Amino acid sequence: MRDERLDAVMEAIEAYLARHPEAADSAEGIARWWLSAGGLDASVDEVRVALLRLIERGVVDWRHLPDGRRIYGAAKRPSAGRSH
Repeated sequence: MRDERLDAVMEAIEAYLARHPEAADSAEGIARWWLSAGGLDASVDEVRVALLRLIERGVVDWRHLPDGRRIYGAAKRPSAGRSH
């Protein structure tokens, strides 16, 4: 996959999450609803690779649903001024 293409998919996912910070969906849903609605047609494989990179960067996180599906959303950021 070309880096420019992957960058475009990653940027579109980040932009969607900036507008909808509570959004969460499967890779299939992200490709179909988040990206294609914004004018970017991306394959599920492209979305999965982009999500993995965004997870590595701490931008996206995922969780398993009871039925075994994996959904992705914005990574929760620690609140400023909060200590652990």
